[in-house]
Amino acid sequence: MNGTLDLYIPTFEDVKAAHERIKPYVHRTPVLTSSFFNDLSGAELFFKCENFQKAGAFKARGASNAVFGLSDDVAAKGVATHSSGNHGQSLSYAAGQRGIKATVIMPNTAPEPKKAAVRGYGGDVLECEPSTAARERMLEDFVAKTGADFVHPYNDHRVIAGQGTCSRELHEEVGPLDAVVAPIGGGGMISGTCISMSALSPATKVYAAEPEQADDVYRSFHAGTMIEDDAPQTVADGLKVSLRPRTWHFVSTAVHDVLLVSEEEIIEAMYLTWQRMKIVIEPSSAVALAVILKNKQLFAGQRVGVIFTGGNVDLKKLPWI
Repeated sequence: MNGTLDLYIPTFEDVKAAHERIKPYVHRTPVLTSSFFNDLSGAELFFKCENFQKAGAFKARGASNAVFGLSDDVAAKGVATHSSGNHGQSLSYAAGQRGIKATVIMPNTAPEPKKAAVRGYGGDVLECEPSTAARERMLEDFVAKTGADFVHPYNDHRVIAGQGTCSRELHEEVGPLDAVVAPIGGGGMISGTCISMSALSPATKVYAAEPEQADDVYRSFHAGTMIEDDAPQTVADGLKVSLRPRTWHFVSTAVHDVLLVSEEEIIEAMYLTWQRMKIVIEPSSAVALAVILKNKQLFAGQRVGVIFTGGNVDLKKLPWI
């Protein structure tokens, strides 16, 4: 069942099935702590480090669930998607593990290391103009010509179920949390987080963290209707896409709040993480930590999960240089 053709909303049963399906192909990533950030925030923080995931980002979970859930007949035609980087890399990785073809439509402004990584995993890159409309139009044409299975980066029940395995692992490792904070672009990670937290720890509040310069989720949340922003400009390149019906369902019904941070706050949180935790995270990952540091009074004294979503960075274009 292709996640783009139906309105099926995934459940925790889907998350559990995904967890079993993808175990051979993804890492159970570590949960790290930092006395520095605990002191700075006034909270007890637990960092789920998907920057150590296969293909460098959490998206390997959803992509692997989609690819390894395909029948042999469908898989033989390959898979395709549009992506600014991490989902494309992850789909190429998963397809390579299964021995099938992956094609990724990427904006021509995507970081060169992410394009190179897609190719490195065996995927083909087709470049388009840097807008959601352009990437969706090119993808639609490609799928019509080839019959490839479209694995949407986030508006796909298979992908959302796979992403839900991340917060399931976090809960298994550290127990109930007062809150979980994750970055939001299209909403796949937040949706999966909402599913797992609702099932495992209903009292846990899920917060979506978003750049001020790509604040369509914030505006949607407060307007009560889905608002799109076609081509926002932010250092958090993984968060430039807009919600879709499946992810809007979770944002509108299960997210406690959407919190915004500036470009400067994102860069500072990224810099401090590199400096103090000695790990590489990308700007999109830093948005979640930046939100906590900006809203210390909201999280003070709480046990808070922080999803570091990825670590794919162009080392020649670090944002603080």
